[in-house]
Amino acid sequence: MYIDSHAHIQLSQFNSDRDAVLKRAHAAEISTILVIGFDLETSLGAVELAEKHKNLYATVGMHPHDAKDLTPDVLKTFRDLLSHPKVIALGEIGLDYYRNLSPRAVQKEAFEKQLNLAEEMGMPIIVHNRDAYMDILPILETRQGKIQGVLHCFTGDVELMHRSAEIGFHIGIGGIVTYPSAKDMQAVAMEIPSERLLIETDCPWLAPQFRRGKRNEPAYVRAVAEKIAELRNISVEAIGKMTTHNFNSLFITD
Repeated sequence: MYIDSHAHIQLSQFNSDRDAVLKRAHAAEISTILVIGFDLETSLGAVELAEKHKNLYATVGMHPHDAKDLTPDVLKTFRDLLSHPKVIALGEIGLDYYRNLSPRAVQKEAFEKQLNLAEEMGMPIIVHNRDAYMDILPILETRQGKIQGVLHCFTGDVELMHRSAEIGFHIGIGGIVTYPSAKDMQAVAMEIPSERLLIETDCPWLAPQFRRGKRNEPAYVRAVAEKIAELRNISVEAIGKMTTHNFNSLFITD
């Protein structure tokens, strides 16, 4: 069995066939899907969807693009939602210096506030990072031993991967690893410590090579597992077992 540790199937791109998407995931042996919120609306949508399906879990949080929208009232709503039995992490949160849709200072402030909340509530985090490792990792290093989580859609090099793993973070690998040109990502996937590896789709975006440019969906996380298995010269079943164990160890505490 396999777990998609990062999906956005609450979005409108799935409104016309969401049930069929879930059936295809089941047929592809995807046992669990983590539905990721990235602002108030999508966080509420993730929780609502997870409530309807036994094999879905949710996260809540404010993406750095919308960091300016993290008001005290929204932060309180997130705090309340983190007590929901189907909410298992805070995220996706982080920094994005590629698009800079919120000022960097505002992004940092929102990130720190949500890190404080995660630490207060004892929740793991889902970290979005784009072109911001120089700030993300020092911030997380100051909280080593206090916060765990995953650097989702990891695009750093092998050195940054090891630095992230050393402070207790998991590494989320998605469809990019299947692209022929993604040699750096493939090198990372080969070297991630077995206990730190997670697989994800980030659907509806970043479909693997065989669906590149089209809508992604949880069933396709199997292609990610297959590519990592090829790179590490082990069976795809071993990747499924490994990443399922890692997901449950990080997120599922009961």
